[in-house]
Amino acid sequence: MQPRGGDLDDDFDGVDLDGTVWTPHYLPAWSSRAASEATYEVRDSSLLLSIPPTQGLWCAGDHEPALRVSAVQSGSWSGPVGSTRGQQPYRDGVRVREEQPAFAGWTPGPGWVEIRARADLTGRSMVSGWLIGLEDEPERSAEICVFEVFGDAVDPRGRSAAVGSGLHRFRDPDVVEDFAAPRLGIDVARWHTYGARWDGSTLRTTVDGEVVRTCAAPPTYPLQLMLAVFDFPDRAGVDDRDAVPLLAVDRVRGHG
Repeated sequence: MQPRGGDLDDDFDGVDLDGTVWTPHYLPAWSSRAASEATYEVRDSSLLLSIPPTQGLWCAGDHEPALRVSAVQSGSWSGPVGSTRGQQPYRDGVRVREEQPAFAGWTPGPGWVEIRARADLTGRSMVSGWLIGLEDEPERSAEICVFEVFGDAVDPRGRSAAVGSGLHRFRDPDVVEDFAAPRLGIDVARWHTYGARWDGSTLRTTVDGEVVRTCAAPPTYPLQLMLAVFDFPDRAGVDDRDAVPLLAVDRVRGHG
């Protein structure tokens, strides 16, 4: 896949996703395009990713814990069916179920990204925006997490939330695991701008322009952007079966 960086500015003013930038399937190689298709709308100048009660499991019978997800991503590819070559494998030895064509919508190198978003969460759901290595080589796999919020870490009065960000190394020996979720005095159900800026030495994550975390030595190879809402239906003691978790994205801007 030939990386495609440069400028990105998507305010979701159309009637559907820009297919030159996004694909509405979550890591489809390990599942299929049909089984990984997002529930989404582009409406009122926003991308609305949701998980209705009728939505099925992703990689049912294999992924643990049970997971439902609606996501868009700005890149995709895989090796042939039966191979282990693909993006963000969720366990050792997982094999491609459906080969994916190479797609590079926006795959920046060092640069910056800002995501203006809000979330409606339940006690068993989460939302996230993150960048991952394309894994054209297995070690080019690290993640820059721009934001990650679990519903059970949100103050029910809307006064604060634990907002995760930082680095996950995965199979990249040159990246040091450095992730934390400090509690911030924000209501994630309201609009906030989550950002990341990185170069060869430093990653800085921000919320509404304020630096939240600083990490050393982020990846410098091309990455792809992922935006998603997740639901974990088997979480013990949590029954939100009729709730519909939502990630609304008003604008994504970046350069790299």
